Amino acid sequence: MRITTVGIVGAGTMGSGIATNLAQAGFMVRLADARREAAEKALAGARTFYARAVEKGRMGPAAAEAATARLAVVDGLADLAPADLVIEAVFEDFDLKVRLFEQLSSIVRADALVATNTSCLRVTDLARHMSRPERFLGLHYFSPAAVNPIVEVVKGEATSDATIETALAFCRASGKEPLRCKDSFGFAINRFFCPYTNEAARALDAGLGTTGEIDAVAKEVLGAAAGPFTVMNLIKPRINLHAIRNLAPLGPFYAPARTMIEAGEADRPFEITPVAGGIEPARKAEIADCLLRGCFLPVLQALDEGVAEPAAFDHGAKEALKFGIGPCALMDRLGRAEVERIVRPALSAYGIAEPDALARVGSLAG
Repeated sequence: MRITTVGIVGAGTMGSGIATNLAQAGFMVRLADARREAAEKALAGARTFYARAVEKGRMGPAAAEAATARLAVVDGLADLAPADLVIEAVFEDFDLKVRLFEQLSSIVRADALVATNTSCLRVTDLARHMSRPERFLGLHYFSPAAVNPIVEVVKGEATSDATIETALAFCRASGKEPLRCKDSFGFAINRFFCPYTNEAARALDAGLGTTGEIDAVAKEVLGAAAGPFTVMNLIKPRINLHAIRNLAPLGPFYAPARTMIEAGEADRPFEITPVAGGIEPARKAEIADCLLRGCFLPVLQALDEGVAEPAAFDHGAKEALKFGIGPCALMDRLGRAEVERIVRPALSAYGIAEPDALARVGSLAG
């Protein structure tokens, strides 16, 4: 099956970014939102994106005009019936998504694919509310979706191999790098990104450092382009908190920290405090341990579960999250004894069994 027309439901940050990317890549895009003004705003945002690309020499004027012409706002879900693929990009709420998929089941063509852009929910659980679950999958884009190269391609229990192959070809045709993942809470990248941000909040709660200091340590030890609090402000603490809460079935280690709950429920950004002078070595080491624990333990557990290969975790960390080094490569560099020292406090505090993958540290990344 060749995909030429894509319907997108949800014109927020992610939906608008996906639409912008796909129209630029040559796909016909139909954008639906319960609030038509949101869809119209997304269309205007795409025009601005293309105009800036022309100014910077990344697109020609004719290409920008053609991309804009491929974007259209529709009045409702029924107008998505001709689409070869429909991508859901509404708020990360299970019940909201379920209601949408039940509606789409009676609208989309029998041979069309339907994908969820969920960041943490299991595809299999959502697929139970589709009339043709074999044609349902996860396509998890990363912000900003218009330019971020990574898309996690997630196969649910009922998803057919043909659906996955079609989706992989579609991602490549749109200029994205597909990262295949097993269906698991958080998939590959959010499986460790969410705990990493949560451990940053726990370090703040424990008084180990200020937001600015914790961000600075993250940039140093992970080579991150931006620290966790800066990134959370970009994606919104409310959204990040919701994603963390969706990891609850994985156990108490994944429960949100106090300040994460406070900022998320108040829907307010974290105040990033300037770093005055240096950070004491001992305190800096404790902060680093917290951040690395948030990355390492979830990745080791996910490797045990077969969620993805080590190379996928590392590639996603570098390309989607802009880390200077991936978690598996960093664990190999540090060695088993040091990684065990870092994760041991969490194993003890939360009664977690030692991951089998810990024994492979030193050769995880090949």
